[in-house]
This record gives sequence, structure tokens and C-alpha cells, in this order.
Amino acid sequence: MTARDTSLTLGMVSLMSHFNWTWVGLVITEGQKGFQFLSDVRAEMDRSNICVAFVKVIPNALVTFSSYARYNFLTREPSPANVVVLYYDTDSLNDVNYQIGQHLVTWRVWVTNSQWHADMAGRHFVVDSFHGILVFSNHHEEISGFKSFIQTVTPSRYPEDNFLALYWFKNFHCSLSDPDCALKNCPLNTSLVWLPANRFDMTLSDGSYNIYDAVYAVAHALHEMLFQQVQMQPMENGQRKTPRAVCSETCNTGFIKIPKEGKPACCFDCIPCLASEMANDTDMEACLKCPDHQYANTQRNLCLQKSVKFLSYEDPLGKALAATALSLTVLTALILGLFVKHRDTPLVKANNRGLSYTLLVSLAFCFLCSLLFIGRPNTISCILQQTTFGVVFTVAVSTILAKTITVVLAFKVTAPGRRMRQVLVSGAPNCIIPICSLIQLTLCGIWMGKCPPFIDTDTHSEHKHIIIVCNKGSLTAFYCVLGYLGSLALGSFTVAFLARNLPDTFNEAKYLTFSMLVFCSVWVTFLPVYHSTRGKAMVAMEVFSILASSAGLLGCIFAPKCYIILLKPDRISLQGFRDKTYSKRKKRS
Repeated sequence: MTARDTSLTLGMVSLMSHFNWTWVGLVITEGQKGFQFLSDVRAEMDRSNICVAFVKVIPNALVTFSSYARYNFLTREPSPANVVVLYYDTDSLNDVNYQIGQHLVTWRVWVTNSQWHADMAGRHFVVDSFHGILVFSNHHEEISGFKSFIQTVTPSRYPEDNFLALYWFKNFHCSLSDPDCALKNCPLNTSLVWLPANRFDMTLSDGSYNIYDAVYAVAHALHEMLFQQVQMQPMENGQRKTPRAVCSETCNTGFIKIPKEGKPACCFDCIPCLASEMANDTDMEACLKCPDHQYANTQRNLCLQKSVKFLSYEDPLGKALAATALSLTVLTALILGLFVKHRDTPLVKANNRGLSYTLLVSLAFCFLCSLLFIGRPNTISCILQQTTFGVVFTVAVSTILAKTITVVLAFKVTAPGRRMRQVLVSGAPNCIIPICSLIQLTLCGIWMGKCPPFIDTDTHSEHKHIIIVCNKGSLTAFYCVLGYLGSLALGSFTVAFLARNLPDTFNEAKYLTFSMLVFCSVWVTFLPVYHSTRGKAMVAMEVFSILASSAGLLGCIFAPKCYIILLKPDRISLQGFRDKTYSKRKKRS
């Protein structure tokens, strides 16, 4: 007999190998167990060089088909085989087993995993195709006294059992009396042992044996419970409990005893330990503090290991921030492509299209640098977070400063031959970008050389978690980088504000002013919020500020131009520019 489930396929294939059966059909019942068995037995047959003649799957709904449909399904396989393995799940088939059994041919050898339901009515029993079937079943120990009980059980001994009386009536040809429906005219000394195997099988099935085990376990548990209750009951008949003489009850685990003021030492109060402390014994006088990497459970009697936590890509907040960063990066790339496509139009050429390209590329890197703050921190990512953030934002803000100066020079310096006009034509404002970026690189280099960022753990912000964060290393250096960036933004805002009243055709001074106002507002708001948060929220706040300020620059500067290019294409040409200028002059006159 095979062990339950695990070695069923091995036992069946070993039987095939023993009898040299190399052409075997497979019939399984529909369901998870059936398909799992099919996969296991085919793999084992392949290893033993045994071929599968055919595979049939019996759906659970087969029992509702007509007899002809069942016969047609089970006997007309494409490759006949003399040996067929039949596997079914007794939990789901109910009595479909007998329905199948009536229509199978008798000259085959059947190998199955359990006994089929007996033909209770006795029909076709002699010609039943499952005579001589090879059954793999679970081995059960013999139940003590079961056979003796079966041999002696009768309705007269158990008159309250109506099922037993009905079973006797059907199988021993008894009759019923009219008044009380009692059995009469039964053969003498009748016993269940007389019945053939198809009517009553003395062998216990798996289900019956499991029921026996369950009932036995419940009875044994009830017996133990009642026995313990009897032992715990106080004995009467002159015996008494030992009297208690205590001033205060014992302090349980998780509590410590505090002496009552003005009372003897045996009189005390029990107070619970703090959230980070525990007491693992009774009547302790002091709580034990848990290590930093552990926390006390609810009962305050055990220290548990804290779990590691950081802003990860699997976290919903991390997913949302990463998706936003990638979406804005793609949007920036699309705007860049749109500007390159219309690079020869006055709208794009105004205010130096090269600076527009530089600003769009730097904004794309601003969005991407926020991804460095998401995921498990390491030494490299901690260093790249701050240096990349400082440099790419410096490039973006210095580019805006260069664009703003270009706007002012373009509208203020118009007299020919003047030195400032030569400065504008030579592209000198573009030098602002590398100069400002070099200064920021110098600040970051000093920061990284003196006190670079490093991996740190926060064990106090959250009770059950250790938060892995990037320590700035030097807050002074961080604020210097942020302050320098703020001074560039403030300078750009001031210059753009002074140029806000210049002619507005293709003049983006107003948009630059508003964009720097949004940029400065985001980072001024960032500072107090950043210092009031801890853990993942602090990192998420920094990522949000990066995305919000970059999106503000992108939207305020480039959204109006994209609107004109996509929805007002007639205004991006030189003729449209002249028509608009002429119409404005006509209105003023």
C-alpha cells in the first residue's frame, strides 16, 4: 500500500514496470487533484519509458449525461490499451463512479486509487468490469472490536436506530407491521456478515476511517477535559483550601511593583512597563529596556525584532512618485521633440532656442533624479541623491536666469554699435550656465570631501520599524547647496519681474517670473515641513518638492508655447506675428 498522495504515482508506475506494461491509458476526473496527478504520473512514466496510450478527463457534470453519452465518452478512445489507470477525487465525484462503471468493457486491467462505490441494487454485479481491479488504498490499522460489533448488531439490539431497521428491511426481505411499523418475519440469526461485498463491505473506506479517527479524538479530548476538571475541584468532606494572606496581589509579566508610600514593603502597586520596555517575570521591580533594533510586544513581556522599512518601489507611495516622475520625463521629452520640429519658427527662436533645449533637458534630469530617493538606500545612491539634485537644478535655474537676461537685453539694448548689443549677439548670457554650475559643483565637492552623506537607521520614529535613510552628513553643506540654488532662483525672479512689462509678443518674461515664484514657493514650504517629518514621509516630501518645482517650471514656461504651437499654429509664423502686431497698433490708434 502506498503512502497518502506522495507516493501514489511511484507505486503505480512501479507496478507497470513490474508487469512490463508500456502502453497504458489514463483516465482522470476533472479538478485540481486530477490534473496534478496527471502531471506527476506522466513525468514518472516518462522516466520509466512507459508510453501514454490516451488521456481522458471525466467532467463532474458527466453524471447528468445519458447512458449512451457516457459509453461514447469512455470507450471510443483513439488508441486502445489493455491497462488503464483510473484516478478520481472522492470529495467531488459523489456517485458518478458507479455510473461510469456500468459502461466499461470487461477485458481491461484497471488500476485506481481507491475502491469504487458498490452496486447497492445488485445490478450487473457479476459482469461488472471492475472485478479484479487493482486498488491502491491507504493502509489502516484494524479497529479493535469492530468486526465483533458488525457480527452482532441487529435492529432488536438498537431499536432507536431507524436507519438500521430500514437497512434490514431492504436487504433481508423483512416485512413491517401495520400499527407501529416494526420489523417482522425476518430470517433467524440474520447478520451483516451474510451480505455480499457489493451490499456491505467489511473493509473500512478512507472516509469511514477518518470519521472514526475524528470521533475517537473528540472523545479522548472530552475524557481528558472532564478528568482535569474533576482533579481541579476542591475536595469537600472536611478538607479546606489554604487561606491567602497577602497585602497586594502578584504583579504579572509586563508589570513592575512600586511600593506604596507609607506602607510596608509587601504592599505595592503594579504599573505597566513603557512602550520600549518589558518585564518577563512576575513581581519585577524594574522594567528591562529593549535594544534599539527590538520593540516590546503588547503584553510588555517580550522584545520582538523590528522590521526594516524604507520608501520602496513596492510601496504604494513609492509607486505613485516613481510613476509621476517617469510620466513627467516623457512629457518633457515630447515637448522637446515638439520644439525641435518647429525650431525655425519665430516662437521657438525667440529668447534663444538653444537655452530652451538646455532647459528642457535639465528638467528631464530633474524628474529622473527623484528616482534616486526611492528604493533601498546604499552609499552610492546617498551620494548621488544630493550631488545630482544640486547640479541639475542649478543648470535648470541658471538657464532660466540666462533666458531672463537675454529677454532684457533683447528689448533694452537696441541701439546699433553699443557694447551691450555686441554682448547679446556674442551669446555671452549663455556663459552664466557653466559658471553657476561650476560653483555648485565646487560646493558639492567640498561637501562630499569633508562630510559626505551615509546610510543611517532611524529606530525611534516608528515603534515597530527600523527606517533606513540617507543621512545628509552635514546639514550646513546641504543648506549651502540649497541656499545657493535659492539665490539663483531669487536673482532670476528679480530680473524677470523687472522685465514683466516689456512687449509680450514672443516675450516670456511674465512666464519666467511666475515660474520662479512657483519654484521659490515650493522650496520655502519644503523647509519647515521637511524638519517636522520623519522616516519615509521625510524622503517622500523631498521627492515631492523636486517633482513639484520641476513641474512648475515646465508648465509655466512651456505650456503657453505648446498651446500656441498645437492650437494656434497661425500665430507661430512671421506673417502671424506681423498681423498680430498690426492689429494691436490699430486698436491703440
